[in-house]
Amino acid sequence: MDDVAPESVIGWRAMRCSVLALFLAAGAAFAQAPSLPKGELLWANGAPGALGTEEVDKPTLYPYVVPAGRGTGTAVIVCPGGGYGGLSMDKEGDQIAKWLNSLGVTSFVLKYRLGPKYHHPVELGDAQRAIRTVRAKAAEYRVMPERIGIMGFSAGGHLASTAGTHFDAGNAGAADAIDRVSSRPDFLVLCYPVISFGTFAHQGSRRNLLGENPDPALVESLSNETQVTAETPPTFLFHTTTDATVPVENSVLFYSALRKAGVPAELHIYERGPHGVGLAQTDEALSSWPSRLAAWLRIHGLLNLASR
Repeated sequence: MDDVAPESVIGWRAMRCSVLALFLAAGAAFAQAPSLPKGELLWANGAPGALGTEEVDKPTLYPYVVPAGRGTGTAVIVCPGGGYGGLSMDKEGDQIAKWLNSLGVTSFVLKYRLGPKYHHPVELGDAQRAIRTVRAKAAEYRVMPERIGIMGFSAGGHLASTAGTHFDAGNAGAADAIDRVSSRPDFLVLCYPVISFGTFAHQGSRRNLLGENPDPALVESLSNETQVTAETPPTFLFHTTTDATVPVENSVLFYSALRKAGVPAELHIYERGPHGVGLAQTDEALSSWPSRLAAWLRIHGLLNLASR
């Protein structure tokens, strides 16, 4: 090293430090990645409307199945948030699924297709296929076909509320057995959800889902507070007043529509708290929402033990 110029030594050391920093950053990112179970493609031979063959083009369910003898027979499909442009698969996926497992609830984290590459109705089709899949394979997953709910966070809450207001009974004559069953969820759990694409819209979610200049009729149809009927499933919601990303009015509008339609509903509004809190384990007030949800599920008979 005596013959090497000082500038070269400094440059070599700086490069070594940069490489080490990148290596450590990559290791940290890997360590923080969710430990998802093996995924199951929603369509084994390619999803309808797929625009490629990359992972982003393959809607997938990640099943967290409760061991035999410990389940309640209830299943929940979890839709992580991310503004229809990304997915919070850890905080609003893996962590939620494991918490539901602790209640004896089998859960499925849904990786749905995203904008701006994909627009409506692709995302709704993915959610409906997820519901049909779990219902059609209820015996395999040891769950009851009449106890299948969908849960969503932020934009995932919009997708879940869309599934709860835009559903069908299935196509009895379909060649695919999964397509023969209903896509109606039996209950909804909406966590700081995007609901409306009107005055209180989250513009990023709306743009990613519908594009830059959507048809006003489509905007109205996907402002889900306008689509509630007596057939909309029972719903649990929570939000915070100080949510600066998705205004609390989204949950209020949906709750009001549910109440008007006579649909059983429970809404918890916390005075303080940011957007995207997940389980909120470090927040003294917000950390109570999971126990309130558990109580709601119990009241609706969804945590009664079943021999499955």
